[in-house]
Amino acid sequence: MPWKKKLRERKGKSYNYSLRKKLKKDKKITDDFEIMLNSLTLEDIIGLKLELASSYINNKLYNLNIYKSIRYITKEACLHFALSSTRSIRDAASLLGINEKDLRKEIKKFEINLATTTYDDK
Repeated sequence: MPWKKKLRERKGKSYNYSLRKKLKKDKKITDDFEIMLNSLTLEDIIGLKLELASSYINNKLYNLNIYKSIRYITKEACLHFALSSTRSIRDAASLLGINEKDLRKEIKKFEINLATTTYDDK
């Protein structure tokens, strides 16, 4: 009976953490948008987002050091991805190629609260 094993499967703190579900629930993305987004490269997405952000202020992002800030922006995005696509801290750390202690430090650094950041309705 393979279904019994699934009933005993352990669910970690990040089990209900899904940014995709949150954005869909908030009606910020649709299935069609996901399909279009999937056809773009990560570089295209970042460039487009920067272009759109600067277009409203005459194509100038004064006092925003993009080149130095991008490291932290991408780290935080990777953390959110790892936490939303895995079931536990251990799995997320493994996906990122770091140990659990370092992942917990990064979660604390970026102020990600897994206890209050559950996007599923449960």
